[in-house]
Amino acid sequence: MPDLYDVAAIGNAIVDVIAPASDSFLADNRLDKGAMMLVDQAQSAALYAKMAAGVETSGGSAANSIAGLASFGGKGAFMGKVADDWLGEVFRHDMAAIGARFDNAPLLAGPGTAISMINVTPDAQRTMCTFLGASVEFTDADVDKDVIEAAKIVYLEGYLFDAEAARRAFAKAAALAHGSERMIALTLSDGFVVERHRAALMGFIEGQVDLLFANDTEICALFETTDFDTAVEALRPHVKLAAVTRGAAGSVILSQGERLTVRAEPVEKVVDTTGAGDQYAAGFMFGLSRGRPLQQCGQLASLAAAEVISHYGPRPQVSLKDLAAAKGY
Repeated sequence: MPDLYDVAAIGNAIVDVIAPASDSFLADNRLDKGAMMLVDQAQSAALYAKMAAGVETSGGSAANSIAGLASFGGKGAFMGKVADDWLGEVFRHDMAAIGARFDNAPLLAGPGTAISMINVTPDAQRTMCTFLGASVEFTDADVDKDVIEAAKIVYLEGYLFDAEAARRAFAKAAALAHGSERMIALTLSDGFVVERHRAALMGFIEGQVDLLFANDTEICALFETTDFDTAVEALRPHVKLAAVTRGAAGSVILSQGERLTVRAEPVEKVVDTTGAGDQYAAGFMFGLSRGRPLQQCGQLASLAAAEVISHYGPRPQVSLKDLAAAKGY
């Protein structure tokens, strides 16, 4: 089958509400700064009522990456589950607006479309409280065989590892991808995901994953260490290719015994770190899908991450294609 997509992603379809918050607001509401916690619908509504005025935008980690890919000029597809409600329509419209394929039928009965309350403190740290709603109803029946087989890279969101049905969907997607000689990429998503599913994640990484994305916290959690270099060295024998981010310290790329260091793109002011890892993955996969050298993939990734942390919201606000061209990437 010919290549129709640079990346096809599977992840949680979520609408984000992003608002400024103080450290005292986090403390008063018993929120763990910089982390993501799952809440039920009632808790979500109660927190929403307390939050400052915010910005509503379609989100979800893998969907954000597809938005970044599109901003670079790439062709993407997304698979996820929304409900047959207003937020679901917002999400569907936003994916269509960026030119990404999103064909999954909405959930007609059951929980509403997922929503994430994101409180951003003055130091740009984001604290997320997420009601997963319809997103966890994604199953292997929602995996589109034709889309998987037509994508150069199939990108899987670690947040979905909490749902058994989604794990079966991952297995199906991996089998289809490898059967068509496509690449499987996985992001670890969050330290809490790693803590809850360390053994299962490691098994999946070793058996199915061609490209792993993680940040320093996640990779240290995976190998139960507080030392970054120890964790990176422990990762080497388990992956073919990996990109590990370190915030302002840049990122490290591991490939076939090689270790590359990529500097972080400078940012005048960090406003909101929401989506930084998602856009890093977008830039890296865009470069990889277009046959760019790994160092340049890392540069594109850092450029995308820098753009998104310079403003509120998890998706690019200016053309990443134009930014890359201006940098000579």
